[in-house]
Amino acid sequence: MVRGNYESSVASLLSQIEANRDRLDTARLGDVATEQRTQVGQTSELNFYDLARDALDGVHASQQESKVLKEAFDSGEDVPLTNVVLAMQKSSLAFEATLQVRNKVLKAYEDILNMPV
Repeated sequence: MVRGNYESSVASLLSQIEANRDRLDTARLGDVATEQRTQVGQTSELNFYDLARDALDGVHASQQESKVLKEAFDSGEDVPLTNVVLAMQKSSLAFEATLQVRNKVLKAYEDILNMPV
């Protein structure tokens, strides 16, 4: 029973990762039809601020979901422990990934500052 839930949760997580990767690839490369519909004078570029804000909002939502599930489990509601643990792991993984991206951005910034001109 637990193994079946674990496998379905892993499959669900993998499908979410694939969907996000496909969405980012489409956004990065641009859809030809979208480019053809874009009129002169309008921009369809991605904004780093918006991408970063969306990513941080996603991490925050993941942490809030984890917190709600944990509190519901602690209060004795009918919440499966596997869902609580999975939500906590997703939240932790999202936070760690965000932390690694931040470290890479800071490292790149330091490298740029240290470049000879």
